Amino acid sequence: MTAIAALRQARVDQVGSFLRPEDLKAAFLRHARGQLSRDELVAAQDQAIAGSLARQEAHGLPFVTDGEFRRLNWQVSFSDVSGWDLWSGSWAQFLKSPDNLGQDEHHNAKGADAVLSFRTPATSRLKLERSFPLTELEFVRKTTKTPAKVTLMGPDRVCQMCDIEGSAPHYADADGFLADVVAIQKAMVTGLVDAGAAYVQIDEPSFTGYVDPATLERMAAHGEDPLANLRRAIEADNQVIAGLAGRAVFGLHICRGNRASMWHREGKYDAIAEAVFGGLNYDRLLLEYDTERAGGFEPLRFVAKGTVAVLGLITTKTGKVETVDELRRRLDEAARYIDLDQVALSPQCGFASGIGGNALSEAEQWRKIDVMMETARRVWG
Repeated sequence: MTAIAALRQARVDQVGSFLRPEDLKAAFLRHARGQLSRDELVAAQDQAIAGSLARQEAHGLPFVTDGEFRRLNWQVSFSDVSGWDLWSGSWAQFLKSPDNLGQDEHHNAKGADAVLSFRTPATSRLKLERSFPLTELEFVRKTTKTPAKVTLMGPDRVCQMCDIEGSAPHYADADGFLADVVAIQKAMVTGLVDAGAAYVQIDEPSFTGYVDPATLERMAAHGEDPLANLRRAIEADNQVIAGLAGRAVFGLHICRGNRASMWHREGKYDAIAEAVFGGLNYDRLLLEYDTERAGGFEPLRFVAKGTVAVLGLITTKTGKVETVDELRRRLDEAARYIDLDQVALSPQCGFASGIGGNALSEAEQWRKIDVMMETARRVWG
């Protein structure tokens, strides 16, 4: 079995981000205030990433990520694109609220709105200036020989964030905008694979918008057809990795929002499972399953043969550490609908979608990783 084939079948996974060390967060803030040069910030990032890589290896993970330690939030993967000014105010927003950087409407544990949603217009035709994820990968590759995973915001998520009407005359409709996003992301993914990325993950929290009542209402208000949007989204994600099969592992992550231990959307997978689980040409589907918001495991019957369903049974939203027995019971429940040979285990999302991170400690974060590893050993050997 090749290294890529073995990684494709790995029984554990990690969605991408880890909690940033406090000294790294302080370095970001000093840089934003003009008190630390860009080179000094990069040096702080390098040091923090090297430490995280060593710790991931020590805990036995089959691949490593840079923890997204160079990002203000997870969406930065699509930041160095001219014509897309979502980031023009990011540093200012960070200065205003360094522990609560985000772009979307989210809900806290009581369901209250925390941040208002908005869309950003394109100011010109999109053009890739620099692949931010490639910079991330290059440092990981020169620092460790362990296989590297890189994460990118998916094309449908970018499209959902765009004010298409406000993008004229550069874009007349969402189809034209999405086509350019796909072309850019295809180039980024190809560059990552050429540079030795073993595992590339596309993040598409947008998919849960097609079952979330509030999002469906917004689509209707804009005259959009959710089913047509969903079909277009699946095709776009498949185009991003077309022609690259076998050269790396490709995963697609679906969640309901994660910033600062909050969530963005609600809704079960049932209504979209057949189209999404059966229609995506990805090796691994990383699925949030840590709360009742995700519903039951019945939709897993639609996961295509040969695709691994990575069940996000471990929450990153709280510090309560799951037990091996709890996770095994939930895996047994899932086995009623999908063979466990087609299943893996992971946290439901990253531990820090934004630089502030979620409401748990680093110690709790690593205890969750250890419980995941032990559960996998007991279930799969």
